[in-house]
Amino acid sequence: MAQTDEPEWARLNRAHWDAVVPVHVASDFYDLTPLREGRGRLYPIEEAELGRIAPDGWEGLRVLHLQCHFGADTLVLAQRGAAVVGLDFSMPAVKQARAIADELGLGDRSRFVCADLYDARHALPDPEGFDVVFTTWGTIGWLPDIAEWARIIAWFLKPGGRLYFADGHPSAFVFDEVPEGAPAALLDGGPALFPAPRFSYFETAPLEIDEAGDYADPDAELAITRTIEFMHPLGQTLTALIDAGLTLDFVHEHDAVPYRMFEALEPRGDGLWQWPGTRWLPLGMSLGATRRG
Repeated sequence: MAQTDEPEWARLNRAHWDAVVPVHVASDFYDLTPLREGRGRLYPIEEAELGRIAPDGWEGLRVLHLQCHFGADTLVLAQRGAAVVGLDFSMPAVKQARAIADELGLGDRSRFVCADLYDARHALPDPEGFDVVFTTWGTIGWLPDIAEWARIIAWFLKPGGRLYFADGHPSAFVFDEVPEGAPAALLDGGPALFPAPRFSYFETAPLEIDEAGDYADPDAELAITRTIEFMHPLGQTLTALIDAGLTLDFVHEHDAVPYRMFEALEPRGDGLWQWPGTRWLPLGMSLGATRRG
C-alpha cells in the first residue's frame, strides 16, 4: 500500500517505530558488542528452542525475518551461516540494519527490505520459498489481521519449511501498570505493585495506547508516544496458522520475557525478566510449526 493510503494504525505505528530506532541502537538493552565480536546470541528462550527448527545448524538455510526492526537478531542468524532477508516497515530501521550488516561484513549473506508486512508478497516475491520464517518479540500486537499474517508466513515457506515465533503471552497483555494513587494488591514475593487488569483478552477493537518512555530506555523522551495495538488470543493465533497450512510442532508458555513488561518484574540474570517470588501467569509464549506439503 502507498503510504498516503495507510490506515491510521499503520501511520501512527510506523512514525513511532521510526522515532525509536536511534534510541534503541544507542541503548544498553540492544547491546551489539557480542554481535560485533562475532559471537551474537539470541535470548535464552530462542537459543533453547531453535535446535528444533534447524537441527542441522543454520549453514546454507534461507531465512526470512519478519518485522526485523534494525536487524540485530537477523544478523545473529547470518553469523551462523544462514542467508537472511529481514523485512520491516521502518526505513530508518532498515537503513540501520544495512549499515550494521556492512560493518560486520555480512552484506553478502543479508538483505533488508522496507515494506509493510501485509505488502510482503509484493515487496519480496520469492517463488523458491524459505527454509525458515523467524519472527519474535513485539510483532503481532501491531497487526490487525492475524489470519492474513499466517497466510503470508505459509506463502513464504517452502513445503517442509519451518516457522519460529515467540512473543509476549496474550494473557499478560490484559494487564497494565496501576495508575498512581490507585489501590493495588502486592505481589507475594515483594513490595512491587501487581499490574491491574485493563484490557479484555477477547478485545477485537484497536487499542489506543499513549505511554511515555520506552522498554529499551525508560528515560527516553519520545516525540511520538501514541500507538495503536491489537489483542490476539492464543487460540486465534494457533488456529490461523493451522488454517494457513502449517502443522504445530510445539507450543510453549514461559514465565519470563526479554524486556521489563511490568515494573513489578525482576531480572532473572540471563537477559530475561520474571515475576518476583512467584510464577503467577505466563509472560511469554513460543511455537514451532512446519508448512504442510
